[in-house]
Amino acid sequence: MRIPTMEAETSAPPTSGRHLRLAERLADMLPGAAAVQVGLADPRRQWPHPQAVALDADGVRMPLTRTTSQVVARWVIRTWPDLDWMDLYTLDLTTGQLTTGAGTAVRGR
Repeated sequence: MRIPTMEAETSAPPTSGRHLRLAERLADMLPGAAAVQVGLADPRRQWPHPQAVALDADGVRMPLTRTTSQVVARWVIRTWPDLDWMDLYTLDLTTGQLTTGAGTAVRGR
């Protein structure tokens, strides 16, 4: 039995195939989008509500229907279920890298 070490944990790749596949599917679903911001804190709601915002390469918001926004948010949240989704996260659709609102990379499963 192999005991995990700190070195083994830090040398893991930043994104997995699962994360890249999600990013590719979202890029196909949202043509022109370079990133997606996801969280549960929709400012228009008083309770947690999944919300996604698509951003183009210049960081400009792209219009999404309410249904598309919720579907995208749920897919991303299910891919990283252990995070605190009351914070805002950004998924880069080119690399599959998820970062916090502060720009810090998130380690995935």
